[in-house]
Amino acid sequence: MTAVEVEEATVRRARRTVLRDVSVRVEAGRVCALLGMNGAGKSTLFDVIADRLPLAGGSIEVLGATPRKARRAGRVGYVVQSERIDLDFPVTVRGVVSMGIASRREARQRTDDAIERVGLQDLVDRPLGRLSGGQRKRAFLARCLAQRAELILLDEPFAGVDRPSELTLRQAIGDLAADGNTVIVSTHDVRELDTWCDDAIVLAGRVVASGPVRETVTAERLAQAFGWEGSA
Repeated sequence: MTAVEVEEATVRRARRTVLRDVSVRVEAGRVCALLGMNGAGKSTLFDVIADRLPLAGGSIEVLGATPRKARRAGRVGYVVQSERIDLDFPVTVRGVVSMGIASRREARQRTDDAIERVGLQDLVDRPLGRLSGGQRKRAFLARCLAQRAELILLDEPFAGVDRPSELTLRQAIGDLAADGNTVIVSTHDVRELDTWCDDAIVLAGRVVASGPVRETVTAERLAQAFGWEGSA
């Protein structure tokens, strides 16, 4: 099954073309890295998939439906790079995670299960403002887990987090894919990609390359996308 299929998509922001003629496919049950420098269109592509931004041209299917239908059905979870939340607001880890659950009857068990999967069970009653950056990102990922989203979009989840949090996030991402979910992760970091990602899409306002990590993330393609030499 295909989780996301984009064909010849063009996307504009404030009358500026950010993505042009983009065609990509992400298969279900895979972990896909979305690579590119700032301004390459990674967050823009996420916004289109999550029904936050319309296409100016082309087409897109998300889980066999339109982005709007997939979003309204709760099938897509999106963790943006910086969640807009007042850290002084007295909401706990449990409160944040339970926001993703429509069914009150199932809320407690699903919340507890999701929190445990991201390793925050010892911090369940801690206010969000007292968490580290990495812990907050794990809490927002847990919200997607509790929501039971089939497709999860993570925008720069490793930015500003310590190594233990990064490894915990990677483990949670791998567990999600093992359960049949699809995870797309935008990142600048190409180190060790082949240890936790199946596929990669390299963006630079267009698709430079896409496919299995080992075939896609090459020094030549990274140079095109980032302007420097690198390897996976």
